Parts: sequence; structure tokens; C-alpha cells
Amino acid sequence: MKVVTTIAELKQFVQQTKKEQKTIGLVPTMGYLHDGHLTLARTAKADNDVVIMSIFVNPTQFGPNEDFESYPRDLPRDTELAQSAGVDVIFAPSVEEMYPADGGIKLLVGRQATILCGASRPGHFDGVVQVVAKLFHLAEPMRAYFGQKDAQQVAIIETLVRDFNFPLEIKTIAIVREEDGLAKSSRNVYLSEQERAEAPAIFAALNIAKAHFLQTQNAQEAIALADKHITTNTAGRIDYLQLLSYPDLAAITAQTNKFLLAVAVYIGKTRLIDNLIFQIEGE
Repeated sequence: MKVVTTIAELKQFVQQTKKEQKTIGLVPTMGYLHDGHLTLARTAKADNDVVIMSIFVNPTQFGPNEDFESYPRDLPRDTELAQSAGVDVIFAPSVEEMYPADGGIKLLVGRQATILCGASRPGHFDGVVQVVAKLFHLAEPMRAYFGQKDAQQVAIIETLVRDFNFPLEIKTIAIVREEDGLAKSSRNVYLSEQERAEAPAIFAALNIAKAHFLQTQNAQEAIALADKHITTNTAGRIDYLQLLSYPDLAAITAQTNKFLLAVAVYIGKTRLIDNLIFQIEGE
């Protein structure tokens, strides 16, 4: 495995790989790798001849009061973990390398960025699509890999690829869960014993809502049942709980055939997110 830090080095590698008619899988990350990232890398390795993983803490997706400077960075650790998962090349550029100039042209996500997690993070998803579009052009992957845990981000990226005809496939990898259904997250360690015992009710509530909706097609009743399950079985506070079309993240209609059921709940001081993506005929 090699680590490259410049666009020129990456492009040279990509050109040679294309010349050899090998397929490329891209795993975009901000580093500080965990099991979710490694699952993406292993899946990419199984699907492609070559895996490129980007490790870049992207400043354009951080707000003025967010933790860009303190965001954890450990490239030697990440390099070791990435190699163990079959990554062939790590692209770890500096901010100056990725953004040497600003000509003023921006990608604006629009409505999809104003709801769910985006409601409290204006500009965040504009920064996400900016860096992802650059990485797609630089790595020229056949496939790019993202985790379903960040469903809003994946939906926005899928829309970008669809609407602007990017020549690649987006592969979404299912949420990795604990045995009791709680979505794995680095934030789970902040839960007290009591809070950790309550947290699986979030996933249970999503399943209750999904089952009711598939049976009745009544979104309002489904959301009400999930809300009741969370408020009855936890001391948590619901930030949002919505059923939307996927990947457009719009209000559902009789014509909608793919759905996102998404939730964010504060259990104590810890904000947990989870979701289900499904179709009328099942997931």
C-alpha cells in the first residue's frame, strides 16, 4: 500500500491503473478510521481491482462554531488499519493541495440540505458535495462507497451523481449494529448504563413504524407509533423523526417507491441517529 499526498501523484496512479484496465473503488473518509470505514474498504476490495481511500478533513463542510481544528487526526494509525482492510492507495492531501484557489463557483445542495441533520448545519452539505465531486474527478472510480448511517449525506450524493451524470455507481453499505440493534457509533461510549439500556428502543421504533406503514401506507400513523415507542421506553428527546422519499428527501406521494425513515434522538446529552431505507415490497 502507498500513501500519496498530491493530486499529481494520485492522477499518475489512476492513469496507470486505467491503462491496465483495472477497476477502481473509492472510499472517501475524514480519517480516524473505525469498523464502519473498514467494512466499506473490505467491500470495495471485493468489488474492484484497486481501492483508493481518501483521508481528508474537509474544512468546507464545517461551520464556524464546529470542531474542524480539534477533529481527530492520526494518519499512521489510519494507514495501518487501511492496509489491513485491503486498501491499495491512501490519498491524504493538505487543505492547500485540495483548495489551491477559489474562483467563486459553488455547488449548492438546496432543499435536501435544509431538513433532518442539515437543518442545524447550514452549508454543511454544500461542503460535502464540493469535496466529493473533486474526489470523483481525481480518483475516477467505477464505484464509490458510503455508509447508510449517514443516510442524508448518501441521498444527496446519489442525487448529485444522478442529476449531473457522474460516470460511477454509488454503493451504500448497511448500518453495522450491536446485537440488540443499536447502530454502532463512536458516540455510544458517552451513554450511561441506563441510557445504553434505553437506546435500542430507537431501532425498535423504526421497525414498528416501517411495519405499520408497509401494512397501511399511512405515514402519519406510522410516525406516531414510533414517536410513542421512543417516548414511552426512553427518557430521550426526539430531534426529528420523518418518513421521506429516497433519495430525493421529499414528501412521499402515491408514486413514491423508495423510502427513508430517519430519526435523531438525544439520549441524555448524546445525540443518536438511525434510519431504515426500504421499498413497498420490502428492503
